[in-house]
Amino acid sequence: MILLTNIAQLLTLHGSKGPRRGSEMGELGLVRDAAVLCAGGRVVAAGRQREIISHRWLKQHKRKIREIDCTGKTVLPGFVDSHTHLVFAAPRLIDFEKRIQGATYKEIAAAGGGIRSSVEGVRKATRASLAQRAGSVLNEMLRQGTTTVEAKSGYGLSLAAELKSLEAIRDAAKRWAGCVVPTLLGAHVVPTEHRKRPETYLREVCDQMIPQAARKKLATFVDVFCEEGAFTLEQSQRVFASAIEHGLRPRAHVGQFSPCSLATLLRYGPASFDHMDHFHAADLPLLKQANTVGTLVPGANYFLGHQKYPDARRLIDSGAPVALATDYNPGTSPTTSMQFILSLACTQMKMTPAEAISAATIQGAHALRLADRKGSIEEGKDADLAIFGVKDYSEICYWFGGNLCEQVIVNGEPA
Repeated sequence: MILLTNIAQLLTLHGSKGPRRGSEMGELGLVRDAAVLCAGGRVVAAGRQREIISHRWLKQHKRKIREIDCTGKTVLPGFVDSHTHLVFAAPRLIDFEKRIQGATYKEIAAAGGGIRSSVEGVRKATRASLAQRAGSVLNEMLRQGTTTVEAKSGYGLSLAAELKSLEAIRDAAKRWAGCVVPTLLGAHVVPTEHRKRPETYLREVCDQMIPQAARKKLATFVDVFCEEGAFTLEQSQRVFASAIEHGLRPRAHVGQFSPCSLATLLRYGPASFDHMDHFHAADLPLLKQANTVGTLVPGANYFLGHQKYPDARRLIDSGAPVALATDYNPGTSPTTSMQFILSLACTQMKMTPAEAISAATIQGAHALRLADRKGSIEEGKDADLAIFGVKDYSEICYWFGGNLCEQVIVNGEPA
C-alpha cells in the first residue's frame, strides 16, 4: 500500500472515456498539492492532499501504508509506448553510416539493408537471447517512466522466426514489472527469398502466422506495413481480414513515405494508424469520427534526418485522436526515451506540452485498447505512476537528453 504525498503537480489525465480530440488533448486533470493512494495494484484515490488524507480507507489501514514524499515533484501516469519493434538481434550500423553519407531509406533497402538486414540475425538467434535483450530494453524504458509497451515481431519474416520472436516477447514480459502488449508484424516486408513471389509469403502470413499466433495466444494485435516496397492496400486488407477472422485486432503502419486510402482500412476498425507523415485531406473527417488513433513517431524522422515531421497540428485541430510513441527499432528510431519523443513533439511538431503528455499516456492507452486500465490516474485503474523531479510538467518536455524520472510505481509497487 503506497501513499504519495506533497505532490506539486499531479496530472490525473481524468477526462472523456473515448480518445481525446482537439482541445481535450490539452486537459491534463491537473491537481496541485496533491496525493495518490494505491492498494492492491490499483488507485484507491487521487486528488487534493487534504481530501486524500481524510479518506476513510486510509484511516482504516494507516499502519500498512508506505508513504513516498513527492515535495516539489510532478506525478503523472506511466508512459504508454504504443509502437515499438522490441525484438531484434543487433543494431544496423552499416545502414547508419550509409545514411550519414547521403543514402536514403529506399536506397539502403534496395541495396539489401533496412528491415531485411535484421532478418538473418533474428533467425539465427536463440529465443533466450532475444528475450534477454528485450528484457534489458524494457528495464531501460521503465527507468525513464514507461510502464506499458506494445512490442512487435517483424524481423523474422518466416513462420518459425516470427513465432520465436513472439515467444521471446512473452518470456521477457513475464519477467518485467510493467505491461507488454504483443503484436504480430509478419507483414513487415516480403523477405528476400520471396521477393519474386510475394503472394506466397502473404499466404504464409494470413494462413499460417496469424492462425498460429492466435491459437497459441502469442499476440493481441496484427500489424501490417502498408507502403510502397512493403504491402499494398489490397494486401493489407487481406492481413486485416485474417486477423479479425482469428480474433486478433488490426493496426497498421501507414503514410510513412506516401499516403494511402485510410477509408478503405477504417472499415476494419483498426486500433491505430502509425507514422502518418502523409495523409489525404479527405481522410481527416473520417479520422474525426473513428476511434482509430493516429500514432506519431517523430523519433524516426529525427534519426532519418528528415526535415519534415508529421503534421500533428493539422491532425489535432481537425479532431483526429493523436498518440506518441518511440518506434524503438534498430534501423530508424533507436531510442527508448518517451521523454525525448515529448521534446520532439513540442519542438518539431508544435504540440503543446499538455498535448504531448496526453498523447504519451491516455492516448497511447487508447491506441492499445487499454484505456479502461492504463493511461490515467483514476480510482480503480492500474496504479502505474511516474514521479518526475520537476515542479512543472512542462519541464519534462523542455529538458532533453537526460532522464528526469526519479521513481516509477507499477501495479501499486515501487519498481
